[in-house]
Amino acid sequence: MNLHDVWQVSFDFLPDKRISVEPVEENISTDAGLLIFRQWDQKLGFTEGFSQQLDDRRCDPDHSLLEMVRSRVFGILAGYEDQNDHDVLRSDAVFKLLANRLPDDDDLASQPTISRFENNVSARSLLQLEDWFIDRFVNSFEESPREVTLDIDVFDDPTHGDQQLTLFHGYYKQYQYLVRAITCAENDMVVLPALLYGTADPTLGAGDDLERIVQALRDKYPDVLIRVRADSGYGKPWLYRICERLDVEYSIGIGMNNVLKRNTEELLQKAVEKCEKTGEPQRLFTGFDYQAGTWQQPRWVIVKCEANAQGTNRRAVVTNRPGARTLPHGVYDEYSERGEGENRNKELKCDLCADRLSDHRYMANCFRMFLHSLANNLLVSLRQTIADPPADETSGEYLDKDNVPVEARTGRARRRHFNRRREADPLGEGHACTWRMRLIKVAARIKVTARRVRVFLSASWPFLDHFRDVGQALLRGS
Repeated sequence: MNLHDVWQVSFDFLPDKRISVEPVEENISTDAGLLIFRQWDQKLGFTEGFSQQLDDRRCDPDHSLLEMVRSRVFGILAGYEDQNDHDVLRSDAVFKLLANRLPDDDDLASQPTISRFENNVSARSLLQLEDWFIDRFVNSFEESPREVTLDIDVFDDPTHGDQQLTLFHGYYKQYQYLVRAITCAENDMVVLPALLYGTADPTLGAGDDLERIVQALRDKYPDVLIRVRADSGYGKPWLYRICERLDVEYSIGIGMNNVLKRNTEELLQKAVEKCEKTGEPQRLFTGFDYQAGTWQQPRWVIVKCEANAQGTNRRAVVTNRPGARTLPHGVYDEYSERGEGENRNKELKCDLCADRLSDHRYMANCFRMFLHSLANNLLVSLRQTIADPPADETSGEYLDKDNVPVEARTGRARRRHFNRRREADPLGEGHACTWRMRLIKVAARIKVTARRVRVFLSASWPFLDHFRDVGQALLRGS
């Protein structure tokens, strides 16, 4: 426990009374909601399994690797993304409980200790962590999945120091790393993260990563249908061939070129004319076999031609989806849903601060990115568990009971499907930062008795019912 000097600050904005603020020597924390995540982690074994992949060459250490992993992961969830935050968090009563210590036990690891911990990570440990991420994803399904959709994307990670392999990127106009995340559309988990040097091609190593994931899925679920979605940065002939060899369905963006424009000029003009006639935005689709000069064979390309008050727009997707030749609009709309994967990457980058990779060594920054990804998976797995898929009260139908494929639905049926999906979305109305505000950031007084540790929350806390509901739902599922 930190011992502070006795002081008092008074405010006089109330008309009748002064407001006096002073410290008290009690075990009080502002992050009591992390206890729910610690209980969830106890069931899943995330932090324990993660720490078991690390090599510990220390002799008689004061702080175990598991303790430091938990300090960093739960700190990231609570908004403490930097190492130096732990110079004060090491004395926090809740953070001690998270690390299996009582509030009056010795303090947790300090910033210098955590810095050495991150910088001592070995290449062997990083490779083992990659395998661990894939294994945890494959085993995250309670039942054998019928299909799994993998979204591949990158986000920029600006750097502001002397980090290894940070380079200036002309498009982003900054020194940076690139973080590539392969995520799963069905459960929002980061399947496999990768830290690339600042000017790397986004596809660097993507084929090998994809092959490892597909093989692991097929080993456990031989009949699973695997789909891959990616933007035009991944429109490489060799990636198409890998997907075809692995018997994976893919929808990958491709940049518009003169041939594609020439083949869709008539359709675009038709969209413009209909927009002018009706005053309503128009989206028209077509598909045709196309073979670029570097391709060994033709492939099916879907093109969307759009006209609205802002002008015209064309987008193209290369796909081997079976329904693409008969339902091009449905396949394209399903491809567009990869925007949800981009939203998950924004959460990882912005809400969970995966863009704060400030160690000097590249491998240390790679390890930090793994820690942020672990925090992300702990959060989204809890949200998935808490959310209950709603039924249609009038028909009693659930989300997956309709026999019509999603890509074949149009109009109200398609909108109804996605409205139900949003209702079941564990994100609710907000993002990871909303869960932090509504669940984690709550002041509590901690009292240790002979038989238990008591945590007292304010009865006037606005989100007390939310805390209770999440905690009870978590215990019901244990």
